[in-house]
Amino acid sequence: MAPPALIPNFSVLLKKATRLLLQVVTALFLASVAWVLIYRWVPPPATWIMLERRAHPPIGRGYYGIQPEPRHIRYRFRTLDEVAPAVPLALVAAEDQRFLIHRGFDFDALAKAAKRNWNGDGTHIVGGSTISQQVAKNVFLWHGRSYVRKALEAYFTVLIEFMWNKRRIMEMYLSVAEMGDCTFGVEAASQRYFGKPASRLTPSQAALLAGVLPNPLRFRASNPGPAARAKQQRVLRNMRRLGGITYVNTLLNK
Repeated sequence: MAPPALIPNFSVLLKKATRLLLQVVTALFLASVAWVLIYRWVPPPATWIMLERRAHPPIGRGYYGIQPEPRHIRYRFRTLDEVAPAVPLALVAAEDQRFLIHRGFDFDALAKAAKRNWNGDGTHIVGGSTISQQVAKNVFLWHGRSYVRKALEAYFTVLIEFMWNKRRIMEMYLSVAEMGDCTFGVEAASQRYFGKPASRLTPSQAALLAGVLPNPLRFRASNPGPAARAKQQRVLRNMRRLGGITYVNTLLNK
């Protein structure tokens, strides 16, 4: 039998482990809050998704119908004042028409998406993510469908809705959303597909860019097919229904 001094005191070890775990959780929490707070004013230099896309093999002829392109990231951050008013309007019309109303989660949209996915054949998964949730994923996380990533997405969504305003959330979205292979944000997409800055995009062009967002690696704004054109027309109708420039002025003042 071991001497009493050598017998492990499990209660002490448990307390130490618990204290260490709490310290780690606290450190991660404070780091995440600081990360979100910094991005309230500072544009992200890059994101995990950008680095992931750059490391990914080029998308070749079988996907786009063109030769593979060099792997470099096209990305330039833009504020709302530096893009055409049609840009944020088109993004909301295409992706999240309750953007100014919800606080990060649109539970009606989530319920409808879940119902459609449940009743579908499993080949076309419908998402119910808000713009805020997509910003949380695009800026702070990586691609994937794991429960861990979804939980982190919800966590960062709560943080950005609490620490940023709607204007900043929209600026992040229009600047970092993937709009083509290695192409992130409306400025890079506008330069690549239309040869002009995002400040000069027409409503029709903005609607086309917003329309390809659900699958920017399949549809290209520079060579839109019937499906992309149909989505563009739906986005234009939604833009008019939202109130056009009046809606944009509301967003600018948020």
